[in-house]
Amino acid sequence: MKFTCEKFSLLSAILTASRAAVTKSPITLLEGLLLEADDNKVKITGYDLKTGIVTGVSAEIDKPGGIVLNARLFGEIIRKMPGQYVTISVNSGYVAEISSGISDFEILGAPTSDYPDLPIVEEQDTIEINESILKKMISQTNFAVSDNESRPIHTGALFETEDGELTVVAVDGYRLALRREPLNKSGIPELSFVVPGSALTEVERIMSDGDNQVTITLGSKHIIFTIDETTLISRRLEGDFLNYKNSLPQQAKYYLKLEKNELIAAVERVSLIISDKLKSPVRCVFGEGIVKLHTASALGKANDECAMSGDGEDLEIGFNDRYLLEALKAAPADDIKLELNSGVTPCIISPADDSNNFLYMILPVRLKAYEG
Repeated sequence: MKFTCEKFSLLSAILTASRAAVTKSPITLLEGLLLEADDNKVKITGYDLKTGIVTGVSAEIDKPGGIVLNARLFGEIIRKMPGQYVTISVNSGYVAEISSGISDFEILGAPTSDYPDLPIVEEQDTIEINESILKKMISQTNFAVSDNESRPIHTGALFETEDGELTVVAVDGYRLALRREPLNKSGIPELSFVVPGSALTEVERIMSDGDNQVTITLGSKHIIFTIDETTLISRRLEGDFLNYKNSLPQQAKYYLKLEKNELIAAVERVSLIISDKLKSPVRCVFGEGIVKLHTASALGKANDECAMSGDGEDLEIGFNDRYLLEALKAAPADDIKLELNSGVTPCIISPADDSNNFLYMILPVRLKAYEG
């Protein structure tokens, strides 16, 4: 194998594929990247037996072929190369010579036949969605994916298609995050599948804020995200995901409208005396046209307030500051609505204009266990 390509394009492809390579593994090949050169392109693959990333870079191919190279070492060598172009050639002993400008390296690789095969996905259904929209949907829900392996199905996010819309839902037992957007194509069948949160994190990193279309290909056990020249393949999570529609309160006693950034600023201020070691709820009292916030810890006490529309009749409710802030910061609207019933029932955060493109639910903290 021998090829020449532009250094920064190659480095970008290496960094992308390396996200699916294992940092340290008893299976040494999983720490490597599979390089395959043919038809004026070099295909680079990383695979950790759960998630695989395949991307490509244009190159001048003098001799087709392939090799497996250690991802970390290969990436660092290309990063440090002085020239604009890099030439890589591989001899029969699987020694790769990497040269650029005045620099030259020789590193030992492994044959491509030893690298594990990516799963073959038989296409069942496909979805197309704008790249920047999907990126936002993932970032605005993935924070609520559970890290509790006792319920593996909730370590992923639920994707549902219905009535020409895509809904993404994540839950972790204390909160729920939901985002909904219309799809470009009509006639999409009703689908429901769960994608691991770790895979969605990589999908989000790969995507840009552009207007390209992302194709989601659904197989019986795997799912493929195709983003421009890059493909990510992941296993689907199997099991019964929470019936979130039945978990949401159907009505509320109080509907209170607030300016999101003002509430974020107030919560951040009173959270300054809270830490991982000094946990304390954010105590909120919803009065007429104002919400008063209070926190107390061994560091001291903090009080703040935020204007709102509506009257909560002095309803008092406590929140975990991180859960509240993550939901507020994820909400894609400047004006939000809080739906409340009591101090021990969930709080719903939704758009103030009554659109249905997002919803966040947070379980309250019982305040009777704390002193203000």
